[in-house]
Amino acid sequence: MEKKSSDKKVKARMGKGKNEWRRHRVQALWALLTNSYLPGIVQGKIYKGKIKNLCVPGLNCYSCPGALGACPIGAMQAVIGNWNFKFAFYAAGFLMFTGALMGRFVCGWLCPFGLIQDLLHKIPFPKKIGTFRGDRVLRKLKYVILAVFVILLPMFLVDVLGQGAPYFCKLICPTGTLEGGLPLVWMNPSMRSALGWLYAWKNVLLVVTIVLSIMIYRPFCKYICPLGAIYSVFNPISVFRYRVDQEKCTGCGICARVCKMQVNPVENANSMECIRCGLCTKACPAHAVGNSLVRKGE
Repeated sequence: MEKKSSDKKVKARMGKGKNEWRRHRVQALWALLTNSYLPGIVQGKIYKGKIKNLCVPGLNCYSCPGALGACPIGAMQAVIGNWNFKFAFYAAGFLMFTGALMGRFVCGWLCPFGLIQDLLHKIPFPKKIGTFRGDRVLRKLKYVILAVFVILLPMFLVDVLGQGAPYFCKLICPTGTLEGGLPLVWMNPSMRSALGWLYAWKNVLLVVTIVLSIMIYRPFCKYICPLGAIYSVFNPISVFRYRVDQEKCTGCGICARVCKMQVNPVENANSMECIRCGLCTKACPAHAVGNSLVRKGE
């Protein structure tokens, strides 16, 4: 009875999900702004204008017909093997600047694939999975993927010209399959004859990611995404970060229960797993959880 009463209080504090839908509107608006190349969407072509040289903060496939900017992970892989090329320094600098400014706020508010996972998880399922044995260890996989597929392979496994391939995009990334691969193949019949095992493999990974996203909140962000791995390092030191007023905190535990990334803000308000979604700040009945943009006492 106490647990049911506590759950009702949590739902009341959350306003029946209204606060989360406000975040989804921001996510959707940003996704539309960064994927608004209409000729590409209609004709199935990739925009290659000057704006494409600029990186967007979130994971957004370069090959998406509507994409106006470059994915920072894709940009890093494309040039990491050649440090004499200025764009490599730009991509690395962009990631460091964005991370130092916002940390994983990008994951929660500015990543189109994050929005897709958020919406997929709202699909009813008999038993949603919050955590499981090995969950914490498995979350370290994204750092291994970052090191191996984004940095080491493009740097050392190169062609005769000394250029590495974008191995993460090529072999793993479901975002590229969903946003780029499927639309381009659908709108360009000539591409279908060139499809092979790699395209089939990427589609299998996409289907697995979609199914898991229905059962587990943001599995790609938790276990696979190298961009989230980079931004997570900056969470404790970024300009935008969370804080807990220990004088106000009553230890009710509501903030930890509403967190879908299984973070306890009281123990670590700026955990590397926190995506800054803001659920904890809205749910706290004592208004003890806030962020660095809100002055103490407000």
